[in-house]
Amino acid sequence: MAEQAIQYHSAWSGIIADDAAVSKLASGFQFIEGPVWDSQRGLLFFSDIPANRIYCWSPQDGVQPFREPSGNSNGLTLDRHGRLLACEHGNRRVSVTEESGSVRTLVDRFEGKRLNSPNDIVVKSDGRVYFTDPPYGLSHPSEQELPYQGVYRYLPESGAIELLCAERNHPNGLCFSPDERVLYVDDSSSQDVFVYDVADDGIIRNGRLFARLDSSVGAGVPDGLKVDVRGNVYVTGPGGIWVLDSSGTALGVIRIPEVAANLSWGGEDNRTLFITATTSLYKVETINPGIPCGL
Repeated sequence: MAEQAIQYHSAWSGIIADDAAVSKLASGFQFIEGPVWDSQRGLLFFSDIPANRIYCWSPQDGVQPFREPSGNSNGLTLDRHGRLLACEHGNRRVSVTEESGSVRTLVDRFEGKRLNSPNDIVVKSDGRVYFTDPPYGLSHPSEQELPYQGVYRYLPESGAIELLCAERNHPNGLCFSPDERVLYVDDSSSQDVFVYDVADDGIIRNGRLFARLDSSVGAGVPDGLKVDVRGNVYVTGPGGIWVLDSSGTALGVIRIPEVAANLSWGGEDNRTLFITATTSLYKVETINPGIPCGL
């Protein structure tokens, strides 16, 4: 494992086994993102942004197309009903795929103005949807209608959308701690990961620096974010997957052969970490289970 990991802290021994190997599952994509495991169907969804497709992968059938066009979807997750939610760059919206297979807009505007290009997304246990909205999907700055890159919350019970944060430059990945008391948000215009306290009403407050990744380790910027059941934070960044404990201390980096963009746990025991990395889909087994998305 030595050639596939950088170890910074003795607690790394609880992250992956010494004989763990990063395995390539599929390749030949353009730029893949947004993996999410569907435990009900036993498969992984992921986006190929420039190819305008959503794929699914399963151990039995390998890679199969799921939806085309996808609106140049990026981040994916499941809601509390097991429906697929997609951040669509091309359509500048968050969509939901119904059980029938029909796709509809969940949210595409804030205060009458079009969103920039929703990027990544997470659903809290109360069913409310949090997502980031940097400008990466815009072809020209003149297309941007909102004067900021926000972190938003969508309330499905009312259809309301709330701006939670407008202070980040390019907010990207986001995830909750296991107890949902804090929300992690990274900024891909820097090497920074931030953390916010989550109030009882779901509003985020007290944003502060959580960790700064070391760009000398390799190519990549903070992008996808997930946590395991012990509260360790896994973030794609320079050189691969950075693992930080709940205080922000770097435990180590899982080396990935390509620039990693996002990640998701799945499999029967939620110990298989799936990684979307440029043109290929990878996996590695972890010691701690991850927090699953959706049901």
